[in-house]
Amino acid sequence: MTMSSTTESVTVLTAMYAAEAEYLAAGGPGTASFDLLAPFFAPDVELHQADALPYRGTWRGHNGMTQFFLRMGQVWESFEMVEQEFLATDETAVVLTQVRARARATGRELSFPILQAIKVKDGRITEVRPFYWDTRAIADACAVPTPTD
Repeated sequence: MTMSSTTESVTVLTAMYAAEAEYLAAGGPGTASFDLLAPFFAPDVELHQADALPYRGTWRGHNGMTQFFLRMGQVWESFEMVEQEFLATDETAVVLTQVRARARATGRELSFPILQAIKVKDGRITEVRPFYWDTRAIADACAVPTPTD
């Protein structure tokens, strides 16, 4: 473990989450510019989301990240990162985030943890792999209810 890269990873992530809060406060996806977040992500960044989620798949590059944030905005009415803990060694960081969110389709509110494995190289995020405690609960909360007769 090198102290400089550990410190760099935490510094980059702390600044990115602050920029993300600014991005969301400015209206978020479709309103605010991804330019607030772009400096923190490598041009070839990869974000891997679980297949069970409504924003599943691998999102690549700045365009992919822009599309991901648009999809998140369609799914969530609110998505607040309540508290975070960081652990970083070399180019890998782990972030434990407690989330409070409200699904747009159902209005259901959830609180859940996300553990993210994040790679940071040369001052930019190159890969993000989030792990959700219960993807089914999240997918169910976001699902449009089926009408019953």
